[in-house]
Amino acid sequence: MNGASFAFASLMLALVLSAPAVARPTVGDEAPKLVVKPLEGETFKLSGMHGEVVIVNFWATWCGPCRREMPALDAYYQSHREQGLEIIGISDDKPRDRGEVEKIANTVSYPIALAHDADENGFGHQTALPLTYVIDKGGVIRTIFTDDQSPITTQELDAAVGPLLGK
Repeated sequence: MNGASFAFASLMLALVLSAPAVARPTVGDEAPKLVVKPLEGETFKLSGMHGEVVIVNFWATWCGPCRREMPALDAYYQSHREQGLEIIGISDDKPRDRGEVEKIANTVSYPIALAHDADENGFGHQTALPLTYVIDKGGVIRTIFTDDQSPITTQELDAAVGPLLGK
């Protein structure tokens, strides 16, 4: 590496290291922007969901806990969507794995999208999966289920989401 290349590489590394890290949203924060085109259906725009309770579930086909909690998410969605519940599953898989994502998407009734297809994703890149946000009717994050917990159950969903639906 010549002197100019080394200087350029050093400058780029310094810029990357000095860039502010995107903080993961926390409970009580306004939900960040999310605009994504599901595998099927119309564009999902989180800001357009005010008045609905929304669950945003980040998952991947290779993530065992993610796959194990999908039936509970789907059952909860099916029994509560008439009460104003929306769910979007955001797959962290690579675009080349779209076929596998589509197979799994066909097993649930809520929309699935690839994170790669997001026009805006204020949630940022996920470093651990599954990660699930529960957002109230006003657009505020009320609960976060993280990868260090067991896969979500319908009972846990009912405890976190039920009060927001006005049950």
